Amino acid sequence: MDIKSDWNRIRKHFSKSFKSSLHVAIASVDTDNNPTVTPIGTVFLNKDQTGFYFEKFPVKLSESINKNICLLAVNSSKWFWIKALFTVKFNAYPAIKLYGKLGEKRKATEIEIRALKRRMRTTRKLKGHHYLWGKMENVREIHFTKAEKINIGKMTREM
Repeated sequence: MDIKSDWNRIRKHFSKSFKSSLHVAIASVDTDNNPTVTPIGTVFLNKDQTGFYFEKFPVKLSESINKNICLLAVNSSKWFWIKALFTVKFNAYPAIKLYGKLGEKRKATEIEIRALKRRMRTTRKLKGHHYLWGKMENVREIHFTKAEKINIGKMTREM
């Protein structure tokens, strides 16, 4: 999978994954050289092989040894999987990994805050909404260098 020529398809996959899973997993290596994985629901992909996430809770992620990370987005839609199990093939990749490097922490722009509000609008009247997504002020940039599709043998062979 080529990160530049397939970027629009990657972005669509991440969008579907967020709708079905409400997060992506970000893996890194901590300061003790231990692997660590963090679920984050505020990752956004830009149009140019970059992205960002709101850094309110995942502060230890930025402490990783060399800033290298891997994102895993899985389309967890029940119907997507049931259809694939019935036909013994997927019509799109079930999961994609993105490799990249964490960039600088900075104040979120108004456009980024609007994107977050749009994504979280369905929960705005729930009690936990303000706790989880209120006062999201800072983002951390991500620069992606490689994309990898997850293969599941015969079910993804034709892709």
